[in-house]
Amino acid sequence: MPKALLFDLGDVIIGLDFRKVYEAAATLSRFSAEEIPRVISRANLASPYERGEMSNDEFHRRFCDALQIEIDYGPFEQLWADMFQPRPLLPDALFNGLKRNHRLLLLSNTNDIHFRFIRQHYPLLRHFDDFVLSYEVGVMKPDAGIYSEAVRRTGAPPPECFFVDDKQINVDAAREAGIDAVRFEGHERLESELRQRGVRWE
Repeated sequence: MPKALLFDLGDVIIGLDFRKVYEAAATLSRFSAEEIPRVISRANLASPYERGEMSNDEFHRRFCDALQIEIDYGPFEQLWADMFQPRPLLPDALFNGLKRNHRLLLLSNTNDIHFRFIRQHYPLLRHFDDFVLSYEVGVMKPDAGIYSEAVRRTGAPPPECFFVDDKQINVDAAREAGIDAVRFEGHERLESELRQRGVRWE
């Protein structure tokens, strides 16, 4: 049975809807909602920001420059965080039960604006013992470094860690690091995977 349980955040605990951000930005920009993700990609904004290589103010400025828009920082924070679905994909009761016998860690590629919003709006994060966040540790999944840091914080050897992520590339990288990992395919499938490993939460 695993000693530590590690969870990705986006599309595992909280559903993501990037389209809402693109549509909101399109009302301010000459670019359409369909064009905006390509503009952001060409400007190389998301990954450096999620590795903590730029401040919130710099990200705001570069985002506005790339999309040729003007928006104050406060409204920009709201726009950038408007991708999270209000109802979590996994219930509070699951984490409340899991924490009784396991160390719980969040392992996420994220950024300061998003994580502060999530801490404020999703109380279930109170169940986690630690947060391994790309913008704080300076490395992103699927880089091996972020898994090494996560394992170090669990205090358990990699085979005694169980990790769930929605992206197969991140699952594969975790397995290469010696971690037992599965791809998230819904609440019921996750519960089945946990039971197979002797994990109980009821």
